[in-house]
Amino acid sequence: MNQAQMKQAVGQAAVELIRPQLDSDSIVGVGTGSTANCFIDALAQIKTEFDGAVASSEATAARLKSHGIPVYDLNTVSNLDVYVDGADESDHHLHLIKGGGAALTREKIVAAVAKTFVCIADQSKLVDVLGAFPLPVEVIPMARSHVARELVKLGGDPVYREGCVTDNGNIILDVHNLSIVDPAQLERDINAIVGVVTNGLFAARPADVLLLGTPDGVKTLKP
Repeated sequence: MNQAQMKQAVGQAAVELIRPQLDSDSIVGVGTGSTANCFIDALAQIKTEFDGAVASSEATAARLKSHGIPVYDLNTVSNLDVYVDGADESDHHLHLIKGGGAALTREKIVAAVAKTFVCIADQSKLVDVLGAFPLPVEVIPMARSHVARELVKLGGDPVYREGCVTDNGNIILDVHNLSIVDPAQLERDINAIVGVVTNGLFAARPADVLLLGTPDGVKTLKP
């Protein structure tokens, strides 16, 4: 299987994993990105078996609606059984780096609400130590320079993502050259910087299960 086929395979596998949990009242949390799009396309095949979805970005909401899947505001949803999303990197503890698509804040909010977080990725995303993929940090625009200086103190090399405005109206700093041996601590340290909205480390709330696309099929990993 090539990478595109692996993404399609894990999207389908995620639908098969969550399908037994769904009923007519179920709301599914849906992430953002190319792998999440494969999940959306597979989810559309069973759209009569659940109520609707919560989207982590405007792009995801549009794709869900194009399939005829109702999209709800998270504030109107009291219960979210499952959240399915991709990742830019995952370690073997299922700590993640996310935010390559600039949707990290809404993704983190939906993940926090969901009872189960299912991550879907191809095998290239599984690493021993996080940080080869630059860590995205969503920042209030006026704090960009201040936050960048603080990120340098933490050992990173922040780069402003040109031309990127998040759905929340903020900017992204991508932090290069980090070797993240303690993801939970670094997540806390970066979030404590004034002007940071959140960062792309999902360690305080890691994935519960990782469906990993490989040339030999989909493998299921748990921390």
